[in-house]
Amino acid sequence: MLSSQEQQTFRHKLMKQKEELEAHLEHNDHYDLESEADQESVSELSNYDNHPGDTATFLYEREKDIALNEHAEQELKDLNHALERMDKGEYGQCESCGKDIPKDRLQALPTTTFCIEHSPNQHEHEERPVEEEILQPGFRRHSDEAAGSNFYDSEDSWQDVARYGTSETPSDFSGQDISDYDDTYINSDEPVSYVEDYENFTGNDLYGKNVTVYPNEAHEEYEEDLDEDGMMSIMGDIPYHEGDSYVDED
Repeated sequence: MLSSQEQQTFRHKLMKQKEELEAHLEHNDHYDLESEADQESVSELSNYDNHPGDTATFLYEREKDIALNEHAEQELKDLNHALERMDKGEYGQCESCGKDIPKDRLQALPTTTFCIEHSPNQHEHEERPVEEEILQPGFRRHSDEAAGSNFYDSEDSWQDVARYGTSETPSDFSGQDISDYDDTYINSDEPVSYVEDYENFTGNDLYGKNVTVYPNEAHEEYEEDLDEDGMMSIMGDIPYHEGDSYVDED
């Protein structure tokens, strides 16, 4: 519970921030958003003869002003809300659980009306820019990592980029045998362009016949692993001449 002196200190701090913010918005005319048209903010009578690059620059600056203004207005709204709770004698108490908000948190964020456990907007949302709905479906819609799918997802895109270099070094990977800088990224040993290990040294013709084994280093490692486990295949042993595939039930 805040003492009367602490309440006055926070009130003075909130009022000072509010006055400074209101003066700032009034001085810059809400980031020039009170103008009736974009041309007024860039001193142009018409955009007709402007280069598309110049028009894009004007648009970017306008969007930036809108974002800054929305941020400032939200901050002003939070200041007024905190002052209203102070007038009601509720300042310093969490709106969700009713517990006292730590003084250190109030010092750092005087406008807060929630404790850190119940502060809003803690969860990451999966909303994507609306432009992506025109260009292609949102990137996250191509990702199905939780289901263990094998199609190209966000993890694969990171691996494609990471193999060209990251800020990590072999010394950053404790407990792992990293001997090459090309392997200093997460899941660097994951197969690329194939799923099963045997796909790296086997092949067949256009019709799926004439299966051939191409001896290479990956094939030798595969055989060594099977010999150590005493198995004919990672899927188990096949009775000699008793089945044509691993999926036969008989």
